[in-house]
Amino acid sequence: MSNKRRLWQIFGPVICAIILLVVVFLLPWERTFSKSSIYEAANSQTQTVFKGIKMKQEAYEDGYVPFYGSSELSRLDPLHPSVLAEKYHRNYRPFLLGGPGSQSLAQFVGMQGTSKQLRDKKAVVIISPQWFTKRGQNPAAFDQYYSPLQTAMFLLKAKNNETDRYAAARIASMPTVKSGLIKSCLKKVAKGQKLSDWDRFLLQNRQRMLANEDNFFSSFQLRDRVDRIHRREKLLPDKYSEAALKKVADEQAAIHTNSNNLGIDNTFYRTRLPKKVLKKLKGSQRHFNYVKSPEYADFELMLNQFASQHTNVLFIIPPVNSKWAKYTGLSEKMYQKSVAKMENQLTKQGFTNIVDLSKNGAKKYYMTDTIHIGWRGWIDVDNAVQKFMKLPNKRCEYQMSNYYYSKEWQNITKVKSLNLANKDNLKD
Repeated sequence: MSNKRRLWQIFGPVICAIILLVVVFLLPWERTFSKSSIYEAANSQTQTVFKGIKMKQEAYEDGYVPFYGSSELSRLDPLHPSVLAEKYHRNYRPFLLGGPGSQSLAQFVGMQGTSKQLRDKKAVVIISPQWFTKRGQNPAAFDQYYSPLQTAMFLLKAKNNETDRYAAARIASMPTVKSGLIKSCLKKVAKGQKLSDWDRFLLQNRQRMLANEDNFFSSFQLRDRVDRIHRREKLLPDKYSEAALKKVADEQAAIHTNSNNLGIDNTFYRTRLPKKVLKKLKGSQRHFNYVKSPEYADFELMLNQFASQHTNVLFIIPPVNSKWAKYTGLSEKMYQKSVAKMENQLTKQGFTNIVDLSKNGAKKYYMTDTIHIGWRGWIDVDNAVQKFMKLPNKRCEYQMSNYYYSKEWQNITKVKSLNLANKDNLKD
């Protein structure tokens, strides 16, 4: 046997496999998903779904409404928005986007692939006060949600404006974005430089390959929470009644918070707050400050994305468990200053659908743990969402200002409270 033939027998199959793989991932592939797969994805909160685009695109085209947030969306008690929407056959279905650490910057990147599908549509955002720390976006958390596919899409449509320059610089600053094509292109956009034709050619091929990967793998490793939703449904009255829901909320909360005097879910209290940890946390948050943070500029990225899509958005500002805040020393005055700052940034630019629940942290059974909305809180959220979804969907025109990217705004501490909770246009 000749050496050439022997080499071909050894390396030939490998070469053919590589060629086949390249062809498969570089050629455009189309795929559709079943309604059951999309429903499963909408409630799975997996990073694969968050990073991808195809399932979200199909879901939004089919009437799903994105609910952007973080870890509060993971608390699937019987009053959770997904459970209520399923039980009472609402004319919308939540598509849950986020998890622990999915702050504004990660959400902005994750929105890049669905701008067409959300044009003139509606969305819900639950703003976590804990995003607005001195550090802002946690780099390790950003790593979990970072999408090279949607970053490539951002770069291919980026313009030389304040929003895109700021976004490029912020994404490039994250450790997960290592050297290579995307990093070099981000640096160019951040400097206001135009991408070369070769840059765009390489990005287009990279995007195509990543999009094919998304089409192939986005339905894999979905967290099946559909059965859990159906089990929670059984605890609800067959006919919708707010009074009946409050009764269920009180009954469930009483069962699940009977191990402590902080109004915290028993499982959370047992696993996350054992005695040694709890003792160390006493007074630990007295120096926390949510008023000065780079998160306000990252938040502006999300707002600009909504503005470019003319998306009609409902913003929900949750409270902090008052008993927990008192125990840890978290300042209520400081928290209300941060809320006033968020509302200022929203309303000054035309985002007026705001439901401020931040003063409800002392209400019984309102929170499920230290910082997350629970049983009674979800009922208020549901009322707001129902009213919002009934509003006529007029095209939204916003008045965006680059000032909200500035260091001055990030660090400003005195902002007049606008008192815009439960706006008139959310009334029946």
